[in-house]
Amino acid sequence: MRLQAFVISTLLLFASPWLHAEAASPAPAVASPSKPAAVSSARININAADAVTLLGLKGVGEKKAQAIVAYRKSKGPFNSLEQFEAVPGIGPSIVAKNKNVIVFR
Repeated sequence: MRLQAFVISTLLLFASPWLHAEAASPAPAVASPSKPAAVSSARININAADAVTLLGLKGVGEKKAQAIVAYRKSKGPFNSLEQFEAVPGIGPSIVAKNKNVIVFR
């Protein structure tokens, strides 16, 4: 009986750091995706899209999306992929990745 109590208390003593670590660490939060899933497969009108919608373009994060909106406000609507490529931070690679998604309605 004493041996059993000793074994159990020893196991609990060595296992307690792992038990406490698991209990203390918060469960991983489920982050909302930075790119809307429904937008990534649909066509995006870059002349009407807001910054959140532009996150659906491959290679475009928040800063580039904001740069696209700012460029469009200052220069007017885009008429071609070449004009879109002129936005700071948007280069041939991003245009190539998104050429089948971008529309200019």
